[in-house]
Amino acid sequence: MTQLLALTPGDAGIVHPLVALAVALLLHLIAAACARFLAPRLTRRMPALDLALADRVRPMLRHAFSALLIGLATALWPQGTTAHLVLGAGLGLSVALLADQGLRALAMPRWAALPLALILFLMILSGTSGGLAPVGQMLDAVGIDLGKRRVTLLGLAQIAATCILLFALIRLANRLVGRSIARADAFDATQKLLAQKLAAIAVVIAAFFIGIDMLGIDLTAFAVFSGALGLAVGFGLQKTFGNLIAGIILLMDRSIKPGDVIVVGDSFGWVNKIGVRAVSVITRDGKEHLIPNENLMTQEVENWSYSDRNVRVRIPVGVGYDSDLALAQQLMLRAAQESPRVLRTPKPNVWLTGFGESRVEHDILVWISDPESGVGNVRSDVLNRLWILFREHGVTIPYPQRVIHGAEFRSQTQ
Repeated sequence: MTQLLALTPGDAGIVHPLVALAVALLLHLIAAACARFLAPRLTRRMPALDLALADRVRPMLRHAFSALLIGLATALWPQGTTAHLVLGAGLGLSVALLADQGLRALAMPRWAALPLALILFLMILSGTSGGLAPVGQMLDAVGIDLGKRRVTLLGLAQIAATCILLFALIRLANRLVGRSIARADAFDATQKLLAQKLAAIAVVIAAFFIGIDMLGIDLTAFAVFSGALGLAVGFGLQKTFGNLIAGIILLMDRSIKPGDVIVVGDSFGWVNKIGVRAVSVITRDGKEHLIPNENLMTQEVENWSYSDRNVRVRIPVGVGYDSDLALAQQLMLRAAQESPRVLRTPKPNVWLTGFGESRVEHDILVWISDPESGVGNVRSDVLNRLWILFREHGVTIPYPQRVIHGAEFRSQTQ
């Protein structure tokens, strides 16, 4: 200490910034140790927060503690010195890194995260050096007049920062609310999906009004805009809002749920997702059909799993007239019972449906409980097994035949 007091002013101008830099690095190491200790305990108590922040709780805690500790050191250090400026730079860097980690955790693009982090760094650095007011005045002086309003760089920066911040908060709130609703045991899958969509709409509306208040925009200015929006909804956005309301109704009455197997027109598949605009239906070919929600409200829809997931599959089979029908029907039942996807209850059945031109027509009726796995593969499996059994027991499947009598043949040739 006596050696530091004995330093000349020129030496103090070099040593004090180095001491401030060492203090900032030490406080950052302490913050890293605190984050390493607290992050696992926090994620165990709040797993939804860790999932919402994409496993970035620990680096965010490190930068948050670092900003807190360096901020205290900056407040206690004498102002107007180079050392105070060094601590201010460390504080600004910690806050900028905290903002960058948070925005990256919320999947914000780099072009939006980096400018905001840079603005925060410059603002904190200018504030700690006493130069924030001049910087603000300089940005406010650069602008153009549009009618009665003046658009400045400071105003544009405030609007951009506010929009990015609100967008990040919307994503964070949606993730936290969505995770909380997903873990709720009182709701089924459809009710959870409906609650998540309604919560997302409520969060967006709340963020809109909060942003209006933060930017100081007079709501009376939206009187004309609301009228224009009403006309747009009435004409151009009619289908969009119609699909939105139809999607909410589908979720409320639970007529179509994720996982249901439906047929709409030529589209057959299982419902993967009910979105704001359309329902995603995945076919057995792996194609994903996006069907507008309004179509499901106005068109006829076959829901194979609305009240019961069991579906009956009809498999037509014909045997020769010279075959033992009792044996053939027993073999049909055996082939159906041996198929792995065919249910034992309700049990398979065989119906004789008619006498054809060259064969006796039968229908094998089987039940399955997983229609999303396809129907054609069940028919194929049963028919393959039946083919082998018919070959083993001498049951014939006749070819189509036509008998032409001699007089009829002569009349046709003449």
